[in-house]
Amino acid sequence: MNAALPSLAAASASGVDLLLWVAFPYICLAVFVVGHVWRYRQDQFGWTSRTSQLLEHRWLRWGSPLFHLGAFLVIAEHVVGLAVPASWTEAAGIGEQTYHTTAVWLGSVAGLAMVAGLGMLSTRRLLTHRIRLGTDRSDKLLFPLLSATVLLGISATAAHNVFGGGYDYRETVSVWFRALFTLRPRPEAIADAPLLFQLHALTACLLFAAWPFTRLVHVWSAPVGYLARPYLVYRRRAVTG
Repeated sequence: MNAALPSLAAASASGVDLLLWVAFPYICLAVFVVGHVWRYRQDQFGWTSRTSQLLEHRWLRWGSPLFHLGAFLVIAEHVVGLAVPASWTEAAGIGEQTYHTTAVWLGSVAGLAMVAGLGMLSTRRLLTHRIRLGTDRSDKLLFPLLSATVLLGISATAAHNVFGGGYDYRETVSVWFRALFTLRPRPEAIADAPLLFQLHALTACLLFAAWPFTRLVHVWSAPVGYLARPYLVYRRRAVTG
C-alpha cells in the first residue's frame, strides 16, 4: 500500500507540476546522458577545458582555484543534502541543528568562493581581447547559465536560512530529487517549495542538459592517472670531447 502512495500523489498533481517537475527533469537527464555519448564519439578532440592560460594568467591564477574549490564544496554539499536522507545523517550522530548550521555556513562560504572565482573568470574573458575572440557559443550559454544557477542557490539560502525563518529543503526538494532516480516521481514534494528553490532546481536541470555541449565535459577527464604515474627520471647528458 505504501509503495503506491508516490504514484497516486504524482497522478493527482497538476499538469504544470508534472511538466515542470517530472517531464522536464527527465528530458534534461536524457539529454545529459545521450549528449555525453554523442560528444565523446563525435568530438573527442574538443573534450577539453580549452585553457587560455598562455593568453592571460593574472586573473586566472586567483579565479580558477577559487571557482574550482568552491564548486567541489558546493557539489559535495548538494550530494549530502539531496541524495542522503535526513535519517541517515541522524543515524551517524549528526543532529538536525548541527547539520543545518554547518550546511548553511559552509555552503555560503563555498558559494561565495565559487561566485568570486566565476566573476573573475567572466571578467577576464570580457576584458581580455584575445580570450574574448576565442569565446564560442557554448561559452556564451554556459557562463550565464552557471552564474544564474549559483546565484539562485545562494539567494535561496540567504533569503530563507540566513536572514529568514529557516526552510528545510530536505523534506521537500530532496524528496523530489531522490524520487526521480527511483522512477517514482513526487512532483508534489517540490511544488509548494519557495520560488527561489524552484528556480534553482530548474536552472540546475538546464545546466545538466547543457553540460555535454560545453567545456564542463572536462570534469570527467580529471588526470587521476597522474597520482599513480611513476616519477620521471632525468639524466644529465655526458659531455664528450
